[in-house]
Formats: sequence, C-alpha cells, structure tokens
Amino acid sequence: MQQMDQENTRLLVNEDDDDASNSADTTSLGNSIRSTSIRKVRMRNPGHDHPVPGHNRWTYHHAIVFVLTFSSYMLIHATRKAFSNVKSLLEKEWTTFGDCPHGNLATAGDGNSLYCAIEPASAWTQPILFESAKDAELFMGTLDTIFMFFFGIGLFISGFLGDRLPLGGVLCVGMSVSSVVVFLFGCVTEWSDYQPRWLYGMLWAVNGLAQSACWPCIVAIMANWFGKKGRGFVLGLWSANASVGNIVGALVVSAVLNYGSDTAFLVPVVMLLGGTVVNVFCLPASPSDVNKIVPAFASVPSVSASIPDGQHSRTCSLDDTQARVIDSIQGSRSDESGKLPEATGSARPQLKTAVGFLDAWKLPGVLPYSLAYACLKLVNYSLFFWLPFYLTDNLHWSRTLASKLSTLFDFGAIVGGTLGGLLSDVIGYRSPVFSLMLIFGVPSLFIYKQFGSDHVSNALLMFVMGFWIGGPANLISAAISVDLGQQAALADNTEALATVAGIIDGTGSIGASVGQYLISLIKTQYGWQSVIYFLMVMLLLAVLCTAGLLVREVQELAQKIRVRYHW
Repeated sequence: MQQMDQENTRLLVNEDDDDASNSADTTSLGNSIRSTSIRKVRMRNPGHDHPVPGHNRWTYHHAIVFVLTFSSYMLIHATRKAFSNVKSLLEKEWTTFGDCPHGNLATAGDGNSLYCAIEPASAWTQPILFESAKDAELFMGTLDTIFMFFFGIGLFISGFLGDRLPLGGVLCVGMSVSSVVVFLFGCVTEWSDYQPRWLYGMLWAVNGLAQSACWPCIVAIMANWFGKKGRGFVLGLWSANASVGNIVGALVVSAVLNYGSDTAFLVPVVMLLGGTVVNVFCLPASPSDVNKIVPAFASVPSVSASIPDGQHSRTCSLDDTQARVIDSIQGSRSDESGKLPEATGSARPQLKTAVGFLDAWKLPGVLPYSLAYACLKLVNYSLFFWLPFYLTDNLHWSRTLASKLSTLFDFGAIVGGTLGGLLSDVIGYRSPVFSLMLIFGVPSLFIYKQFGSDHVSNALLMFVMGFWIGGPANLISAAISVDLGQQAALADNTEALATVAGIIDGTGSIGASVGQYLISLIKTQYGWQSVIYFLMVMLLLAVLCTAGLLVREVQELAQKIRVRYHW
C-alpha cells in the first residue's frame, strides 16, 4: 500500500526540475500529504489564476447574484405597491363620477349631492363598477385576498418545482408572466374601458401564481452562493429587497399618479420586464453554472497545496483517477475549520435528491415557523396594502403624501431585518431575536394609533413600527428559511431549500390572504381602531406559535453562557 500511495502520488506532481530532483521531491511530497493536513486546496482554472466561486470565497459572481436576486424581488414588490398606492384613486374611478374630469364636479341645488357639470349628464351619473365607496373598498380587499391566496398556493408548488427544475428558468417565467398580467390588469382594462369584476379577479389570481414562482427560487439561489457564516447578516440585508421594492414602487407611483392609474401600473411593469431580460442572460443560479459558462472550468482541475514544512507550494494536475488518490489519502470534505475541502466543480458531483413535500413539513422548526409567519405576514401585508389608504381615508392626507410617508415603514423593516440578522448571528440563535422584536411590535402598533396624528410623529412611529414588525418578517422569510432548508436533520444528498422556503412563505401568504378580507370587513363595520387591535392580537399569536422553540433555544443559550463564564 505504501508503494501504491507513492506511485499514485508520483502521478500528481508536475515539476520543472531535472528527473532526479523530480523523484526525490515527489516522494517528499507524498510523505508530507500522508503525515500532515493540507492547509489549502482550491480548484483552479488551468491557465487562469481565478478560483472557481463557492461558499468559502466571495468573488464578483457573488456580487452579481446578490444584486440581481435583490433587484428581482424588489421589482416584484414595486408592481404590488402600485395597486396598494392607487386604491384611493381606483375607488373614485370605480364609483359614481369616477370618470368625471377633475374640476367638473358641482354641488346640486339641495347642497348635498354632486353631479358632473359636463353634458350629457346621463354619461356621468352611472356607476362604473360600484354604487358606493364602501362596496369598492370591499372589492379591493377581496382582490388582495385573491392575490395572497393564490400567491400562497403557488408558493407550495413553485417551492416543490424549484428543487427539481432550473431555478433561473422558473424565476424568469414567473417574472415575465407577472409583468404581462399586471399590464392587462392596470392598463388594458383602463384603455379598453372593459372592466368586469370577474376579469379583475381572474387576472389577480394569475398574478399571485406568477409572482409566487420568484421567492423560493431566489432564496435557493442565494443559499447556493453564500455559506452559513454570517448568513443572518447577509440574508437580513438581502431580505430588504421587498421593503426597497415597496419604497421604489411608492415613489414611482407618487411621481406619475397624476397621469392616471394606468400610468402608475405601466411604469413598474416596464421595469419588471427589463429585470427579467437581465436575469435571462446574467444570473447564474449556482457556482456550477459559472463552470458551464466558462469552458475552461470544465477542464482538468488542479490543486494548490500549501505544505507546512516550508516547502514550496506546487500545482498538481489531477484527473479523476488521481483525484481519488488524494481523497483516499486525506478522506475529508470542506469545513470552516481548515480541513481539506472537496473541490467545487469536481468531476465527481454528488447528485442531490429533492425532499418530499410532506417530509419537508416534518423537519424540525418548519411547522411552528410557518404558523408564526401566517400571523406575522397577515400583519405585515395588512400594513403594506392598507397604510396609504389609512392615511388618506382616516387622516385625510393627500394621496401623494400618503404614498411617500408609507415608505418609512419599509425603511424601518430594512434596518430591523439587517440588525436582527446580525444579532442572531452573534448569539447563534434566531427565535429569541424573532420573538423579542415581535413583542415590542405590539405596543408600537398601539402607540402609532394613539399618537400618529401629525406628520412628524406619524413618520417617526411608522419607522419604529416597521423596525419591530417588518424586521422579523424579513428575518423569517430569508435567514430562518435557509437555516431550516439546510439543517442537520437533512441527509447530505437531500435538496430542500426551495421547498422549505415555499412552505414557510406559502403558509404566511395564506394567512395574509385571509387577513386582507378581514381588514376590509373590520374597517367597514367597526372602523380603523378595531383594525389596529386585531393586528396586535395576531402579533401575539405569532409569538405563541414559536414559544416552544424560544424556550428551548433560550435554555441552550443560557447553558452556553454558564459554561463560558463558569457560573
């Protein structure tokens, strides 16, 4: 066996010295490999000094993936925000006098009713869709419910497909279909003056299914490129994509809202379609996709080995047989402690099988976090869909001001998600941070209701509310989902990222879909104050859903602190 190792090792060495020196150095190198661990092994592109991208080293490919996946979901949310921010305008367009040009409404002789001072009067006295603003509000709440319900159902399906089909293809199909559907919903119906309720409902259902294809895929793509170290901070920052999309969508809509609701839909649609085209040509779903793009990466790899005895590092060209010799000598795969890593893009890929849908539900932590997210996403999306309308309907502020002011909730969510992820990285646990932020979120809603009546206090309290509520929503949808999809309970050859992400976000969306109709119903029957109380109760339920995980992780954390400080 000793001779076989030396003979095989001799095949691995490529020296520039004379033949005698080659033999001696080869034997020395073989002994060093057997007696010491190699500090550093990395795949190289023969002829090019660029490492193949992977988890352990960040390259410009990581930056491309971060930016493109971030911008993809940002654009998705910008199109959603368009509908949220034009609700007050649609209410007027869908009810009596909705089409009467601005400035032509006049008060009738009785001093109570309005009429359009453009002849013939009959053209302006027929309601377009609804007899009253109350009916229009209920219908918009129903549309939100339809969207979130089909979005939730679609997440279960797209997560399942994402672990079995090309992630980039599923993502781009979802984005392109969504852009077409939103264009039909917001522009074509307005231009053609064909606005049946069933068509709006059908289009919004298809839009929910299309947009559901995006989130599980981009979460899985990010997990393919970024390892566990610093995951809470990286994904906490990255998960701000939805909040940034809300901000971008609100600013775009407020800038063009005076041109009509069709323009408010058209601009985000064009942006989304452009982002889809960029993804088709520029987004690598995994490091192996980069290897396919660069043919040289598919060539025979080489290994750069640093030998601890002061010898010079040598580049050893390996074929598949020779690489197995190194594996048999060292027999270990990459970890963060400096052991010999298994080369990314090796000629010996290990095929992964996708986890079953029902099996994914049985993974530790998936069910409680899914139920918690159903409650939390109900609150988060209620504020997302209804905050601008609340500011115009309850506080009587202008639509443009309400659109801009509502973005402060998203700014708070960005900061909260990033700092929450960083803190959970530091302590090594997610649920204590998640639960604590939600507990603070309950009084933030009450304080906002009580003291948010002027512009300054409303803006400040909205930011605080976004920090405590939107922050944990970002944390659970990204970092926690990836943790659960890559946990130790899974076999090494099991793929579960997209499925788990789809389950958690899908369950959250089902809860949010129910909440949107309840919000419109509670508001019309009992007023905005009851809506706020309802949201506070749902936050408390979210905390209760993860109470078991919280207790266990707090106990583990306390035990580690006692051991570390000898308490």
